[in-house]
Amino acid sequence: MSEQDTGKEVGRAAAAVQGEQAVPSMPEAMVGDVVAGQLVELGPGVRRLTAPNPGMMTGPGTNCYLVGTDEVVVVDPGPDDEGHVDALVEAGAGRIRWIALTHTHVDHWPATPALKERTGAEVVAFVAKDGLEVDRTLADGDEVGGLTAVHTPGHASNHICFWDAGRRLLFTGDHVMSGSTVVIAPPDGDMAAYLASLEKVRALRPAALAPAHGPLLTDPDAYLEHYITHRLAREAAVADALAAAGPAGADTEALVKAVYVDVHELLHPVARFSVWAHLRKLTADGRATGADVDDPDTTWVAIP
Repeated sequence: MSEQDTGKEVGRAAAAVQGEQAVPSMPEAMVGDVVAGQLVELGPGVRRLTAPNPGMMTGPGTNCYLVGTDEVVVVDPGPDDEGHVDALVEAGAGRIRWIALTHTHVDHWPATPALKERTGAEVVAFVAKDGLEVDRTLADGDEVGGLTAVHTPGHASNHICFWDAGRRLLFTGDHVMSGSTVVIAPPDGDMAAYLASLEKVRALRPAALAPAHGPLLTDPDAYLEHYITHRLAREAAVADALAAAGPAGADTEALVKAVYVDVHELLHPVARFSVWAHLRKLTADGRATGADVDDPDTTWVAIP
């Protein structure tokens, strides 16, 4: 299955379960409601404007952050909506110098060309991909507008967070979001890389996390610990279900039904991608094997 096909299938599954999102038990350290079209000051030099694209995968909408005072960097300008771009330009008041993308999923970057045309801002991202054109690519540790790029693959191979060391604030894109876990959809999504990236973020010891979806998170340690614990528990459950299937093995759909008993069945098409990601990691760890690891519907067998 190609990366493009995977993205389309995730989108179809998400549309099928609109309004049915399962939200795991998360730490209650969120600050303020998120309302589309509302410009909110989160602190000196940090403002959030939420785009008008609410949905099952976006929550209230994509959070776009304006960071800086004399010169402003916009993190994830969001969808190409004329009114939303107008609001960003107005909020920037002629001071937008950079447009920084966490990754190239379609709810994060399409406003970029229009915003660049109206502001002349430099477009920066980890890589030019999925139709996005960039002026400069960022490697791990590169800086833009006082923010440092932190390469955090897992949700997407080209995902980066932006670290504001002075405020100890991390703009997380889709690496961490409020109120739910993140979809890891192979082949571009990678569970092993995602877990390593969570540890990388935790090592920064941020004071707060500013996600692309949902409110500001002010208890990062507890939130990141929950994310890691939840993922490892799912991995153990997948491994146990596969072992229980015996030498005949099981396909991904059967494992979803065995593992995701706490999730509405309408969400199983989305859960299938997470199970597939866990199975690929188990295979890389030498704990499972699949006839074709690039096929989510292949048969998997546990390795004792």
